Amino acid sequence: MSDTMDRYVSPLSERYASREMQYIFSPDMKFRTWRRLWIALAETEKELGLPITEEQIAELKAHAEDINYEVAKAREKEVRHDVMSHVYAYGVQCPKAKGIIHLGATSCYVGDNTDIIVMTEALKLVKKKLVNVLAELASFAGKYKDLPTLAFTHFQPAQPTTVGKRATLWMQEFYLDLEDLDYVLSTMKLLGSKGTTGTQASFLELFDGDMDKVNALDPMIAEKMGFQACYPVSGQTYSRKIDTRVLNVLAGIAASATKMSNDIRLLAHLKEVEEPFEKSQIGSSAMAYKRNPMRSERIASLSRYVIADALNPAITSATQWFERTLDDSANKRLSVPEGFLAVDGILDLCLNVVDGLVVYPKVIEKRLMSELPFMATENIMMDAVKKGGDRQELHEKIRELSMEAGRRVKVEGKDNNLLELIAREPMFMTTAEELAETMDPSRYTGCASAQVEGFLKDVIGPVLEENKELLGVKAEINV
Repeated sequence: MSDTMDRYVSPLSERYASREMQYIFSPDMKFRTWRRLWIALAETEKELGLPITEEQIAELKAHAEDINYEVAKAREKEVRHDVMSHVYAYGVQCPKAKGIIHLGATSCYVGDNTDIIVMTEALKLVKKKLVNVLAELASFAGKYKDLPTLAFTHFQPAQPTTVGKRATLWMQEFYLDLEDLDYVLSTMKLLGSKGTTGTQASFLELFDGDMDKVNALDPMIAEKMGFQACYPVSGQTYSRKIDTRVLNVLAGIAASATKMSNDIRLLAHLKEVEEPFEKSQIGSSAMAYKRNPMRSERIASLSRYVIADALNPAITSATQWFERTLDDSANKRLSVPEGFLAVDGILDLCLNVVDGLVVYPKVIEKRLMSELPFMATENIMMDAVKKGGDRQELHEKIRELSMEAGRRVKVEGKDNNLLELIAREPMFMTTAEELAETMDPSRYTGCASAQVEGFLKDVIGPVLEENKELLGVKAEINV
């Protein structure tokens, strides 16, 4: 039997998330980061005057990547402590430096700083994919900015819009998410090396009461790890509010993706727009003709998980006692990585769907034209008023005729004959031929096309230009 067939394996890894995102949250990424942090700490302590030699630093750097996992695993079975097991394993490889590894630090020095580093890297990957979703949608919106389509309020026919304008509504949601993501990313800071309760007491002892050296410690570590700063105060851990902020960004992306995927699912029902469908793809085990919007449904399904998952770090943040408790640990191991893995899968699906969206202009036109006579009545009424008609009488007559035409469509299943009925009424002072000329859908889409052009030029264009080095991502769809 396969070694994965007799135990649970997360579908986020097996089916949804990319290998790139999976590696960011992998044990290998975590433990390599621990070693980078230990090197940064040792280097900083040496630079601030502690008796640490260049030879010891060189030894640590020589074994930064070749982690002796088996030694660490065996040691953890004995001591039941993951950080001290890896301190021991690192020391086995670095006998000259083993006495200064983790000097003055507590477990959260590697644990929490690594969590911040990992979340930061994951946010960067989410940003890359989010920017590419915006780029794909921008291309779609530009292509279809002039194609009139029936718009809906309450999923009831409303004034026409264009296919491209509708896509800008999806884009604006994702654009707001990008703003939130950029803000949170810009505020990410390391915990630094704060000690057991955040007072840095062990470092004050190491540096013989020299506050200047203690104050210099965190900024120097942050710089070595590629961060601008550390949080100025903390308990033993960084504030769990940070996890809440990060997961709220992910939940926002999930909400935007759901909005778009739900619209696409409804449009697929109307046969106006379809997500890509593979040549040999099966839509239903029973109904061979079906083309189910499975990718859009998967977006909605994963997004629901992420939106609910965002509650986890909020509760954890609210229930941390004093300088720390450990009831955050198990929750963080699940809620943060799996929130990112799910959003990664969602964005890959969004990229795949938008890149292959199929539009059916003839179906769109047919539905729009079946409803357009109702929407044209205000223009027809205004034209009749210009010719001397009474606005109130015209309004009442249009109401009566609209009810009659609506009954014909809904009760008898026949075509909309409102224009014929209006043409027969002398008070409108028009002919069937003249009314037919008013049935150009582009007359009723308002500023939709111009809004698309303006949005792409003034809002999305600068975003894509600013992030052009992130463009070119293709979706990684496993199943």
